[in-house]
Amino acid sequence: MSNGRRPLIAGNWKMHKTVAEAEAFVAALLPRVATADAVDVAICPSFLSLGAMVDSARGSRVEVYAQNVHYEDAGAFTGEVSPQMLSELDVHGAIVGHSERRELFGETDRALQLKVPKLLDAGLKPLLCVGETEAEREAGDTERKLRHQIGEDLERVPEELLGEVVIAYEPIWAIGTGLVATPEQAQEACAFVRALVGSRSEEAAQRVRILYGGSVKPDNAAELLALPDVDGALVGGASLEAESFAAIVAAAG
Repeated sequence: MSNGRRPLIAGNWKMHKTVAEAEAFVAALLPRVATADAVDVAICPSFLSLGAMVDSARGSRVEVYAQNVHYEDAGAFTGEVSPQMLSELDVHGAIVGHSERRELFGETDRALQLKVPKLLDAGLKPLLCVGETEAEREAGDTERKLRHQIGEDLERVPEELLGEVVIAYEPIWAIGTGLVATPEQAQEACAFVRALVGSRSEEAAQRVRILYGGSVKPDNAAELLALPDVDGALVGGASLEAESFAAIVAAAG
């Protein structure tokens, strides 16, 4: 990219793919993205597939991210996984704050305030999701919601590390609905997120990668990825097929 930010295409598999299915997917994906030298590529499988995916993708350009993480190193947190556990597997990063985690599982901005710096401390890349609901957009509250999420969730990240965080803007009304923000809506929101980071550090604002997420597919990826403040995509359904995911990676190159 002319702005010096390497595009990142990340596939969030959500609760899909057994380990065997994940193995088949990565075998099909690796040759398809082997020449995508200008693009960072990440897959985000379930916790059960992380070790297998790290092993299968080792030596390739595909990184492996978890879909969630806890902010404590260890403790009585049944069902949770710590940053150190991910780090030991050579996982590269983790999604935090996905709207499904916020809405279905009660993830709070207070928890994210702890999770984001904890990932950075563990040498992992945080991929922080933010975005508004349809009701919030219709009420004109998109900017208020983004200001709140960015302000709260990144509050404890030191200024010099802000640029290391990846932020995914996902309009909740466009996730899994087939609806896509118009290029104007996507650019406006991503530029606003960058300005929010810039209010703390202009240098970080130029470095931070902001992804668009919400029904990204091969046929709309090129238009979205060409926007000046969109540095990649967090892909849902289209990341479950190697061919369609690779086509989106190609569009980012």
